[in-house]
Amino acid sequence: MNTAQCAMVEVPLDHARPGGRKISIAVSRFKHTDEKNYQGVLFVNPGGPGGSGLPYAPALARWIGGTGHADVAAKYDIIGFDPRGVGSSRPALSCDPHHSDPIRPDYVPSSWKEEKAWIAKSKKYAKDCADKFGWLLPHLRTTDAARDVDAIRAALGQDKISWYGFSYGTYLGATYATLFPKRVHRMVMDGNVNPKTVWYDAQLEQDKAFQRNIEAWWAWTAEWNSVFRLGQTEKAVKDAYYKVREAAKKAPIGGRIGPSELDDIVLSAGYNTGYYIPFAQALSSWVNDKDPARLLAWLNPGGDDNGFAVYNAVQAADAEWPRDWRTWHRDAERLHRKGYQFNTWSNVWFNAPIAFWPFEGGPEFRLKDSRHLPGMLLVQSTQDAATPVEGGLEMHEVFRSSRLVFELGGKTHSNTLNGNACLDDQVAAYLDTGALPESRRGPDAYCKAVPELNDPNPTGMRAKAAGAPTGKDLPVGRP
Repeated sequence: MNTAQCAMVEVPLDHARPGGRKISIAVSRFKHTDEKNYQGVLFVNPGGPGGSGLPYAPALARWIGGTGHADVAAKYDIIGFDPRGVGSSRPALSCDPHHSDPIRPDYVPSSWKEEKAWIAKSKKYAKDCADKFGWLLPHLRTTDAARDVDAIRAALGQDKISWYGFSYGTYLGATYATLFPKRVHRMVMDGNVNPKTVWYDAQLEQDKAFQRNIEAWWAWTAEWNSVFRLGQTEKAVKDAYYKVREAAKKAPIGGRIGPSELDDIVLSAGYNTGYYIPFAQALSSWVNDKDPARLLAWLNPGGDDNGFAVYNAVQAADAEWPRDWRTWHRDAERLHRKGYQFNTWSNVWFNAPIAFWPFEGGPEFRLKDSRHLPGMLLVQSTQDAATPVEGGLEMHEVFRSSRLVFELGGKTHSNTLNGNACLDDQVAAYLDTGALPESRRGPDAYCKAVPELNDPNPTGMRAKAAGAPTGKDLPVGRP
């Protein structure tokens, strides 16, 4: 069977009032084929918050199979789902589907007037959410989603679940483990959220890490100047980028890409080194040939705010955020002055509606260990920008029986099942038998990043045809 089964599972809007209003969670199941060695259900969440997990049931089986371990995937019913508010679940949150349509104001305000324009845009978005879904917003905490997972488990007739979480999916999995420790069989957590920075401080730490990773892409592009003709040094490539960016403010690229759209496109190179080649090609085509086609191919056309809406709504409900705009402005200005310029203001505006949310979030849910929990497998790339390395260390500290594997030098976010056999073999062994590395002080095991994936060669035949990241898709959402 090559397709997943799909269903809707009804859950309470408020789990404290099980007899009250109901909502529906969309669920997919890719069934096991190894009857003799059946391991139960393996839930998968791609991150976000706001990422649709429905297609991930067959996708995870395919990715595990692609690492040479199809026999392991065959032992599980793999369960994908759209968390409450997401995608095919009902209701699906949408406040203003055109909020992010091109062409938007420049992320980096050059005056108070420009900053006020973004503030007004963010205030309006928060009001639209309150007006349309005020009844739903307080019930979009990560704890609500975790309780939905347990309702799905019960509907499937399973005593325990296994879990594969990417990015924010690590925090959702950790929340489930805290609430339902006796219901956990195995957990793989890849690209771990730092439980100490939920959520305002997390985006400040991201700003620093993305600056490092974008500079790494500029340096890589300079090394291949013979291919891309964008400059022989990191500074030269950076200058070329910002020259294009400034010009796009006056005359949008292809009539569609302004400075903010350009930043959004290129940001993905900070997430995933699979974007290095296609984005350098796209920038080169514009700079050297004035051909916008490659850049336009990566443009988000807008018209859909579901992921953005849920991203803001979950984080707004989960924790307290500053309500005084002066705090946001001061922190952004401080980071920008220190040289963290690429992602700081764009991250501000990606989260800014929360400053004007209709209620104060929190209290923050505290993750907690339990003697009933099995050892989890935590995987962390040391140069992950979306979930910086400290997240893996802090998650390891919370769950003392867990084991932490570092991918040394890895710059791709949530990088398991993406071609690093050292990582993928450990994941497969754990899902197969529960095998974990021996416990050591700090990280428990190490894998080196694969050079040809981490710093790809653009002169190979496959690389020349590159139009998307190698390996699995980029996990959804900023965390």
